[in-house]
Amino acid sequence: MTTVLWTLFAFLCGALPFSVWIGKWGAQRNIRSVGDGNPGATNVFKAGGVKWGAMAYALDISKGAFPVGLAHFIFGVDGWALVPIALAPPIGHAWSPFLNFQGGKALAASFGTWIGLTLIEVPSLMMVSTITFFITLAVDGWSVMLTLGIVALHLLLNHNDPVLLTILGLQTLVIAWKHRDDLSQRLRLRPWLRTRLNLSN
Repeated sequence: MTTVLWTLFAFLCGALPFSVWIGKWGAQRNIRSVGDGNPGATNVFKAGGVKWGAMAYALDISKGAFPVGLAHFIFGVDGWALVPIALAPPIGHAWSPFLNFQGGKALAASFGTWIGLTLIEVPSLMMVSTITFFITLAVDGWSVMLTLGIVALHLLLNHNDPVLLTILGLQTLVIAWKHRDDLSQRLRLRPWLRTRLNLSN
C-alpha cells in the first residue's frame, strides 16, 4: 500500500503541467500553439524567453526529483518499490489528466527522477551527453536515445543494479514513444558538422 500511495503521489506531481501554466500566466501565450505544440519547457523558452523557460525547466525537473527523492532519501524507500515510483512522474508528464491525458515528452521529469535516485551522478552524465548530442545531431529524438544508451552503459559498468536498469529501460520506452516521429527519421549530423567533416576530408 505504501508503494501504491507513493506511486500515485509521484504520478500527480509529474502530471502538473507547469510549462503550460507558466506559458499562460507568465509568458501570456498558449505554448501548445508554439513550435511543435509540445506542452513542455522548450516551447516556454520560445514563447517567453529565458526567464520563463528556465523556470519551466526547473519546475518540470523538480516534479520528478521531489517525489522520488522524498521517497528514497527521506523515507527510505528502496529496492523494487522504486520502479513504479520513479516511472510515475514521466508517465504523469507524458499523459497528464490535467491536459486530457496529453502531455510532453517526459525528458525533464525523467531527468528529475534520476536526481531523486542518484543525486548528481546520473544527471550530470545525462546533461553532458545530451548537450553533446544536441550540438552534433540533427534529430533531437536520436540525441535523447543515445544519451539514454550512455546512461545504460554507465549503470552496467558502475552499478549493474537491476532496479536502476529496469527504471531506465521503462523510462526509455516512454521517451521513445513520445519521440516516435523523430525516431522514424534517419540519424544524421547537423549541417555545420557535415561541412566541417567534408572540409577535413
